[in-house]
Amino acid sequence: MNKYRIAPLPAQADAGLIADLETIETATLGHVRFTGFLDRRIQALDTNQPTRAGCAVTLALPAMCSSLMHYAASFLRPGDFLIVDRLGDDRYACLGGAVARAIKNAGAVGIVVDGCVTDVADILDEGLPVWCRGTSSLTTRRADLGGTFNRPIACGNVPVLPGDIVIADASGVVALPADEARQATDEAMAREKRVQRTMERLAAGEKLGEITGVVASINSQPDGESK
Repeated sequence: MNKYRIAPLPAQADAGLIADLETIETATLGHVRFTGFLDRRIQALDTNQPTRAGCAVTLALPAMCSSLMHYAASFLRPGDFLIVDRLGDDRYACLGGAVARAIKNAGAVGIVVDGCVTDVADILDEGLPVWCRGTSSLTTRRADLGGTFNRPIACGNVPVLPGDIVIADASGVVALPADEARQATDEAMAREKRVQRTMERLAAGEKLGEITGVVASINSQPDGESK
């Protein structure tokens, strides 16, 4: 029985959708959605990481084995976002400088690892956007233990399917089902326009509670009562 479960690469996302997503912040999606947000402990290596978005290519790696990581890096396409399920392992780093270079050379927009990475300085020098749970000096080996490529996975306690749309920045990572991504993006872009108007009013000296109507709402309540 084959230890590796490998499926074809998913269809890539519409370029216009990706371009629109990269104009918004994940926190804006947090105002319009409740699902798809990966565990907040998965954070960007670069604390100033700008927004990146792309098509989810999924990978599940067991414990100390990175054989399938090398395989996946050989098939990534420009615009792909590699999402790695470490199957609960938090000891072994599956990404270092050499693998980061291979992924960057393939044109991938970034990688999310539900686990550890290593060679932080090298990764940052490569310019590959990386999100992970932390770092470790203990590294994976090409142990030929198996795994899955382009199969459904869980990453940061969120189900991720090949072809989902992933958006990530310095605040976190969100996985959007492909058939919901356009609507979520439009809602987020509309909200960001409203926020921009609020920022302009604040810059002009208006008070936040007056802009949002909260001051008027609270002041209109009877004394000693709340709505």
